[in-house]
Amino acid sequence: MSSILVQTDESGNLSESKKISSSCSAQVKSQAQNSLLGQANTVGIIGGVSVLSTLVFLEKLVWLGSRNGEESVPFVVCSDPAIDGALVSRGSIQSSSDGADRNEEIIQNLRHKRVFLEQSGARCLVMPCHISNAWHEKISDGCSLPFLHIGECVAEELKHANLKPHDAGSNVRVGVLATSETIAAGSYQEKLGNQGFEVVLPDKATMEHILIPAIDSLNKRDIEGARNLLRVAIQVLLIRAVNIVILASDELQNILPQEDPLLKKCIDPMDALARSTLKWAKSGKQGNGV
Repeated sequence: MSSILVQTDESGNLSESKKISSSCSAQVKSQAQNSLLGQANTVGIIGGVSVLSTLVFLEKLVWLGSRNGEESVPFVVCSDPAIDGALVSRGSIQSSSDGADRNEEIIQNLRHKRVFLEQSGARCLVMPCHISNAWHEKISDGCSLPFLHIGECVAEELKHANLKPHDAGSNVRVGVLATSETIAAGSYQEKLGNQGFEVVLPDKATMEHILIPAIDSLNKRDIEGARNLLRVAIQVLLIRAVNIVILASDELQNILPQEDPLLKKCIDPMDALARSTLKWAKSGKQGNGV
């Protein structure tokens, strides 16, 4: 059973959430024919590993899109918790033949959702998931719609920020703090590198003794412990002359209080993805992806 969240602006309501199973295929067909899914700026959202990540992205998309009194963009969401279970059972992104087979199962799952959203009337696709974007190229294969990549959205924003390197003659350094799975996926490293940035990752000691314990502390509801460890992890990268730190993990968001000065040196990739999605929606741009 997949979850589909359809937002409508026709009646003035903010959103309407419906659970749809195979027994409700007629309802899906009816929804696909209404005016919302026929709008040229309808966004299709493929839920990834974390349902929470999808919901957080939706909150950002709606808030950023409507904060100036404008109506939020129409969207349709397809989310499947089976993806999360598959990755948890696997433990990480594997390169072995067995891991490749499991990856292919997840890729096919996500590709089916992409096709479903295309058939539902989406004109642009996004995937608010740090890990799933590792397979963006395979999932988007054969797709005729714009399909935004979260890492590319971040890289484009940083490119237009005109950052200056701390060391003369070197490239701008961008730090990435994320789980081992996201770092192994390499999505951010590739997209940032394509824009000429030097990517700085936490070393093994930082991962084992600072970042992973910070997430463990958060899971144990030791918020103060998680905050202290995350501050250290950020400082370690700043000492290595990075201009900005990407917090590419759901677990790392909202650990630090909003008034913490270190947050001025950090960015949330979901913000960049939401802004890029709105930019596309407002321009009415169609065709191939970013």
